[in-house]
Amino acid sequence: MPSSRYERAARGAGYRTVAGLDEAGRGALFGPVFAAAVVLDPARQIRGLDDSKQLDPERREVLAARIRERAVAWTIGAADAFEIDRLNILEASRLAMRRAVERLSVACDYLLIDFIRIDLNLPQEPLVRGDALCTSIAAASILAKVERDRALASWDAVFPDYRLASNKGYGTAGHLAALDRLGPTPLHRFSFAPVRNASRHELWRGYPAIPSALAQGQLFACP
Repeated sequence: MPSSRYERAARGAGYRTVAGLDEAGRGALFGPVFAAAVVLDPARQIRGLDDSKQLDPERREVLAARIRERAVAWTIGAADAFEIDRLNILEASRLAMRRAVERLSVACDYLLIDFIRIDLNLPQEPLVRGDALCTSIAAASILAKVERDRALASWDAVFPDYRLASNKGYGTAGHLAALDRLGPTPLHRFSFAPVRNASRHELWRGYPAIPSALAQGQLFACP
């Protein structure tokens, strides 16, 4: 189970506002990657925090409500499918986390992050499987997962054939079958091979290479 020893160690080192960060939806084929940043209040403990993947949906909802009520601050960030395709999923996850930190209502001075570092000039401690080790990262994983699941349930009403409410955008057999039958929606991640391979249209892959022998003047010369 996660513990608060990483937060205690950071405060013992002189940091005052420690935020935990995690993302949800990195491996999905559809929609944004969501991230959450959470600053827990050591005086208002929340029992039962754990990696969101280890909790059933009802338990996640209960804990998410407690986190929102008891945390010093929390917020959600996201990077959409277009940003994922443009940047790649790892950089888009970093972008979503950075957005979450920047939207916090308090200025944090130390970050505990699940596995990666982000582009912010703040002390950071990436933890492998941080959502299973650290309470604030676990809290962030719960909020990110709950918010993303709610968004997918809303998109399910727009794209019912893909059953997004049940598969949450991941590549289940039913989701892959719908992609093969119908092709992807505009909110699918075309940089992911199952989506790209299911597309009915030729995808733009960048400008063709220009032979080095072709001088710039020839490219832009007026007739």
